[in-house]
Formats: sequence, structure tokens, C-alpha cells
Amino acid sequence: MTGLLNVHNLTARHGQLTAVRDVSLSVDRGEVLALVGANGAGKSTLLRAIAGVHPIASGTVHFDGWEVSRMPAYRRVALGIALVPEGRRLFPEMTVEENLMVARSRPGGWDLESVFDAFPMLRQARRRRASSLSGGEQQATAIARALMTNPRLLLIDEASLGLSPLATASVYQSLGRLIEAGTTLVLVEQDLNRALLVANRVVCLREGRVALTAPAASVTREEVTEAYFGLGRPVAVRP
Repeated sequence: MTGLLNVHNLTARHGQLTAVRDVSLSVDRGEVLALVGANGAGKSTLLRAIAGVHPIASGTVHFDGWEVSRMPAYRRVALGIALVPEGRRLFPEMTVEENLMVARSRPGGWDLESVFDAFPMLRQARRRRASSLSGGEQQATAIARALMTNPRLLLIDEASLGLSPLATASVYQSLGRLIEAGTTLVLVEQDLNRALLVANRVVCLREGRVALTAPAASVTREEVTEAYFGLGRPVAVRP
């Protein structure tokens, strides 16, 4: 296993419903992987299973040589896996700074000042309650909170969901700083154009299975669309 993250034949369920079916993928150090697919394709469940907040029915997850498949979420955080969940899940009555400080865990280069440098919008909002923030500010706070754990792998679920175009641009500007710094990132994103612009590689899920994996620089929108919706001829999985 050469990747920082290696997922092998992972299956996860919601009751009797199989949400992720026999998925295998790997993520190298410093790579940005865009995970795309229609609603209900299994993207969020896959991220949550990797992070340890959703049980795995079968298969394995290895992180930097450690098998973490049955490891609780807090131990995965200690190893360096951080999840930014869909819906942000901030503490609404706590300030931005309090939301960030509660996540401090692993030692490393991310602290309040470096996080505020990456997300300048939060510096002025640091004393405001999370409930008073705009959608873009809340998303930035959620990502910044994950960075306070000093992750080696950052999982972001629906980076731009529900955001205005201006807020989305601001969040992606800050994500660009993380990518330039070499952050290893798995990004679930509905905006295909943005996903292809920032990613090294794209994986498309359809009905819980991998329908396409390809370099973002060479894959076409038509190929991703065919994989996304299952239209036309089957899309081959490419290296």
C-alpha cells in the first residue's frame, strides 16, 4: 500500500439499505481527490466511514499503514484524519474562536493565527457567535475547526452546498491556500467545474459503486457526466 489512505472493498449500510458497495480507492500524500456523484450516490457515507463516524459492514480502511477500520473516530482524529461534515455542525452559541479552540488536539503548524491567515474572513468574526454567521463564514469556520486538529488528511463534505457564488469563491480561495501548502484533501463537491479545477484526480460514485476514476486534468465533462448519471456507454475506470 503506497497511499496515505487506502480503502479496500468497503461496504457500508443504512439499516437494510446498502449505501456504499465494495468501494476501493487510495489517496496519496499531498493529493486532492474530488469525490463526485448524484444525491444518494454514497459520497457522504463513504467519508463518514473513513472518518469513523459511520460503521463499516465489510472491507478495510488503512491510514499511513495503520488499519483503522474498527478504530473509533477520536482515535482516527489523533492519527490525523479530520472530517468537515455536511451541515457544518458548529456549536451555535459559541463564538468562532471558541468553536476553533475546542478542536485543538494534535500538535502541528495549525493554530489560531495560521487558521486566521488561511481564512481572513474569520479574523474579524472571531468574537461572533456561530449562529450569527453567514453561510460562507460558517463553512469557513467548520473547515478551520478541522484544521485545528492538525490533520494529515482532511475530508470535506459538500464544500459549497447552500452557499452563494460569492461565498463559494471565498471558501475556495482559502482552500487554494491549503492545497498550495500540500494538504491532503478528499473533497465532496456538487459543483463539477470547481471540483475539476482544484483536484488532481476525480472519483465518481454511482449507486454506491465507483463508476469512474481518472486524472482531473485529462477527464472530460462528458465522461464524468456519463459516470455520474449512468448515461450512454459504460465509462471505463482509468489510471
